[in-house]
Amino acid sequence: MALSDQSQNPLLGKWETQHEIAPFNVIYDEHFQPALEIACSEALLEVEEIIKNRNEPTFENTIEALLSTGQLLDRIVSTFYTIAGAHTNKKRDELLLVFSSKLSDHNTNIYSNTELFDRIDRVAETKHLNGLDQEQDRVLKLIHRNFVRSGAALKGQNKTRFQDISKQLAVIGTKFSQNLLSDERDWFMQLKQETLELLPSFLVEALKQAGQERGVNDPVLTLSRSLITPFLQFCPDRELRKIAYIAWIKRGANGGTRDNVKLAHQTLKLRAEMAKLLGFESYSHYKLDTEMAASPENVEKLLKKVWGPAREVAIRDEAHLTSMMRDDEVNDTLKGWDWRFYAERRRLKEYDLDEESVKPFFQLDNLINATFKCAAKLFGLEFSPLDIPLYHEDCRAWTVSRKGKSIAVFIGDYFSRPSKRSGAWCSAMRSQAKFPNEQIPIVINVCNFSRLDNAILSFEDARTLFHEFGHALHQILSDVTYDIISGTSVARDFVELPSQLFEHWLEVPEVLTEFARHCETGETLPEEMLSSILEASTFDMGFQTIEYLASAFVDLYLHLEETPVDILERQDQILRQLNIPSSIGMRHSVPHFAHVFSGSGYASGYYSYMWSEVMDADAFAAFEEAKDPFDPVVAKSLEKNILAAGGSEEPAILYKKFRGRLPDPSAMIKARGLN
Repeated sequence: MALSDQSQNPLLGKWETQHEIAPFNVIYDEHFQPALEIACSEALLEVEEIIKNRNEPTFENTIEALLSTGQLLDRIVSTFYTIAGAHTNKKRDELLLVFSSKLSDHNTNIYSNTELFDRIDRVAETKHLNGLDQEQDRVLKLIHRNFVRSGAALKGQNKTRFQDISKQLAVIGTKFSQNLLSDERDWFMQLKQETLELLPSFLVEALKQAGQERGVNDPVLTLSRSLITPFLQFCPDRELRKIAYIAWIKRGANGGTRDNVKLAHQTLKLRAEMAKLLGFESYSHYKLDTEMAASPENVEKLLKKVWGPAREVAIRDEAHLTSMMRDDEVNDTLKGWDWRFYAERRRLKEYDLDEESVKPFFQLDNLINATFKCAAKLFGLEFSPLDIPLYHEDCRAWTVSRKGKSIAVFIGDYFSRPSKRSGAWCSAMRSQAKFPNEQIPIVINVCNFSRLDNAILSFEDARTLFHEFGHALHQILSDVTYDIISGTSVARDFVELPSQLFEHWLEVPEVLTEFARHCETGETLPEEMLSSILEASTFDMGFQTIEYLASAFVDLYLHLEETPVDILERQDQILRQLNIPSSIGMRHSVPHFAHVFSGSGYASGYYSYMWSEVMDADAFAAFEEAKDPFDPVVAKSLEKNILAAGGSEEPAILYKKFRGRLPDPSAMIKARGLN
């Protein structure tokens, strides 16, 4: 009898729910750890069955057999991490450490299994005899490569050390994330009435909501990006802006038991050692070996190509904003807590764009419908509300269908709360696949928008909504056989192409005309305001590009070089060498660089947003050349060659199939208004 039949734990039984979605209403925290133990044991028994097979290793009895294992474990893990990332508590924080340690051990048991790797290696050596199709050949290559990069080919002490490093990194990454969430959750600043009177009403309402969530009667400023950014834009009290800004950049750097600087240092040393064990010059060389960029030199070349023109624009903007500050009789240099405030005033003056007047036209539900309408016009998708229990009352779900057939489930979790980690992301609770069974994807977008009565967004919030939905479309439209190459299972510097590309439809005039409607009056976005929004699309792009590139350079160099004794000093040195304007800080400094240190996903890979942007600027140009943002021929090619294809071929091959060539960075530089 299978181990999963021996318990009434709802995580272990068959889910008699619509589309077999996790029955969140009957799953409790105490179910997770025992279910994890059972699922890991069951998965290892399934692997043992593969090893026991004495027949000559083939794609079917080894690779497909391996892909068939661990389905119960995958289901439990995806359910837990969905909840733990978006709605944590003390028990779930404890479970995160349990899961990271247990899963590290489990992966070690699989990737260090010599007999299993020998079978995989044998299949790879004899693949010419197996008559594999293109997708199977790709899957075999990826699995073999994953095992090698996970230390399977190492011997003796090197293998043991690699396993130890992997476990340490898993635990450290979890702790880094928890420290950051704790710092964001615990800090808040109560605001006096005289301050509130100087802020726009939408921000005041959000501050009141934040106070209620923290059990404080007064409005409070928290470290949620959806609050801190508009506060820095609109608060005229320079001292309060300074306090808020310093708290924001000090996340993870407050010492004590939440010292993320120490954890980041440990991570860098361990990653460097891991890379050398595998024969790579640095962790950056190891990480980029499988990406489109291929090498640190190629990444550095792109970043430097954009840095020069971006810095020139930023320096000009800095001088302009400094002049504005002088007019306010502030006798000081422009600081990080000043830039957004004066940039907002400049935007109002030059484009007549007052965010308090603009935001009511960007209501969350209308914009969700806008993403759905774009997906319908481009790809023929339909979204129907789905009434099912989810992990939080804020969540909502839709069945995605095409021509009457259900092809996915889409879940949206849009509002900020203390139990949710910061940022925005897309994940698949289940990926699309046809093997070993036909399954439709269950995709979730998580955001951190302010909860207001009308749920109005800034234009940048709206861009985030479209961005994450672009990731969702990559999952929803996936059409491959094996989930290892499904949806967003692509190179890190290719994964942002669909998300950044979809942002372009937010600026399509007919989309704004239909869906940018006043949340109270229903009035269509005035034509002059629409024109100003589109004209201002590259406003302050020098600042935005520099703060992003600064983080990308630091990420690259810290993983390329020997680990410095003092990583914050090395960070500052890198910024000085770049000659960064003193008034612009990094988008993510090391202590709160979750992309890089909460896990390895974007480690030495933060550049990938810009690498993908080079492609997305060129990709949208295909629609512009067709003189129709919804051109059916271009849309069909985009779906077939990019969105549906997942990781079935190398990214460069897929992009060439779509566009006929690889893109040039000049299109992206022009799109950012930096030329």
